[in-house]
Amino acid sequence: MAIVINLDVMMAKRKIGLTELAKEVDITLANLSILKNNKAKAVRLSTLNAVCKALQCQPGDILEYVEDETCEEEPPP
Repeated sequence: MAIVINLDVMMAKRKIGLTELAKEVDITLANLSILKNNKAKAVRLSTLNAVCKALQCQPGDILEYVEDETCEEEPPP
């Protein structure tokens, strides 16, 4: 996976629990847990907006691009 979701790190920095954040963002615990455990395949911008607002952070504080070790770039033509 090339995009890593560091929601757990930001939650720890802000000292907020999963249940409290789920209530503030109005998202189910199950869906927030999927995000927190980096198992999400997609994130709605409205969800990202609400999480950033609740945690008072920027999207870049939560999302990180990591080079995929198994992905090999194609050589230029």
